[in-house]
Amino acid sequence: MNLPTALPAWAALQALAAAPQPHLRDVLAGEPARAERMTLRAAGLTLDSSRQRSSPAVEQALLALAEQAGVAAQRDAMFRGDAINTTEGRPVLHVALRGDPLHTGPWGATVQAEVQRELARVCDFAEALRAGAVHGHSGEVITDVVNIGIGGSDLGPRMAADALAHLAHPGVRVHYVSNPDAWALWSVLRGLDAARTLLVVSSKTFTTQETLTNAASAQRWLTDQGCPADALAKHLVAITASPAQAAKLGYPAARTFLFWDWVGGRYSVWSALGLPLAIAVGAENFRAFLAGAREMDEHFCTAPLALNLPVQMALHGVWNRNFLRLPTQLIVPYASRLVRFTPFVQQMDMESNGKHTHLDGTPATVDTGPIVWGGLGIDGQHAYFQLIHQGQHTVPVDFIGVQNEDTPLPLAATHHAVVNLNLRAQAQAMACGRSLQDTQAQLLQDGLGEAEAKAMAPHRSFRGNIPSHILWLDRLDPLRLGALIALYEHKVFTQAAIWRINAYDQWGVELGKTMAKAMEKRGG
Repeated sequence: MNLPTALPAWAALQALAAAPQPHLRDVLAGEPARAERMTLRAAGLTLDSSRQRSSPAVEQALLALAEQAGVAAQRDAMFRGDAINTTEGRPVLHVALRGDPLHTGPWGATVQAEVQRELARVCDFAEALRAGAVHGHSGEVITDVVNIGIGGSDLGPRMAADALAHLAHPGVRVHYVSNPDAWALWSVLRGLDAARTLLVVSSKTFTTQETLTNAASAQRWLTDQGCPADALAKHLVAITASPAQAAKLGYPAARTFLFWDWVGGRYSVWSALGLPLAIAVGAENFRAFLAGAREMDEHFCTAPLALNLPVQMALHGVWNRNFLRLPTQLIVPYASRLVRFTPFVQQMDMESNGKHTHLDGTPATVDTGPIVWGGLGIDGQHAYFQLIHQGQHTVPVDFIGVQNEDTPLPLAATHHAVVNLNLRAQAQAMACGRSLQDTQAQLLQDGLGEAEAKAMAPHRSFRGNIPSHILWLDRLDPLRLGALIALYEHKVFTQAAIWRINAYDQWGVELGKTMAKAMEKRGG
């Protein structure tokens, strides 16, 4: 196996990083066409990389790195269904979950048939519930759905449902519970009518301690509220890769929806685990969500590396992480409906690429996944952006905005203009900063005396040179949301391919579960 540091492009990039580099303010001023040159578009998304701290020489070396690391070959192996999750001997086929029903795809007809069958079951059940055709034990129509899951069984559908809240069914409410803290469950259940409530319990193995604790408590609430024990099945749905285990716990086969061991939890929103989302927004919108991801898949598989959105995002991330030595990645959506997007990507990225060994088990010779953090950009401007602008850390940023506004508020266009103006201003301010001399000149222009301006200038100057992407969605709809998620999935994959690590196991997560079970057996 060729380690990343053994590739010729790695040494070339190290030399480029060690050489003096111009400040971003000078780069942007000296290359008026830079934004045009470094903007790519696919699947309703536009990526502006002009504020990355890269030069044409760096960009060529990064492309060479991707080629020498065999990114394209590793990508093709994933789409074929090769067992690229080497420590568990599994393929990684979340991409098959959004496959075109008219084509088998490289993964083959059997997988495609299974995916389409389960997708049809999910969509049919979602539509039946939305139409008022699903009833509880007393014959009343189900109006509230409580999704009980954790990790990928919660973050994906909850994030997407928030992002597409404008499409939610007016008569069906979907709630989410992940934390086994009793208050988390009670705060949801206390406002519901048990006779009209459906529990959707999502767990790959159906042994997850946090999920089963919440599920057992929620079932007790149902019976305490008058549901006969022998009628509980009318209020239960299971989503799992272990249907036999769900059946042992009383979940009816007709309402047990399946996915497969080749679906990682953090990549599972496309599977039956997306049922809560399908209930919230409807089958047609759920299928559009899958289609948006499929469009990004096609772009990832066919676009040249130099014009490939996921590859370019990944390469800039590698440049920042491994050569500019910047260990964190800030993600700041400016659309409030994307409020949960950062924690969703945080799990996807850090659980995938937070690894300390290469594929062959040898210790990693390079820094791997970054620390991913952030939240809504406007809120961040009034909180931690202070550290970004003037702190002791350089933090790369992904700004995410939406071009078109569809909120039915009379002054929605005014709100939208304010939000996007702030996004663009922050990206430019982080890139250019303001020098001590420019700050002093500005203070003098504002009317301060020379002595006061000189004293204040150090406090009000900004080093800038902070790299960022600006990622625009044409609009926030199911298609573009699906494409956005797939973009980040493929970015994570590409970085793992370069670092030669396994992005699809999570033994660090398993260690804590194992210890918790052992402590429980010993009595805590």
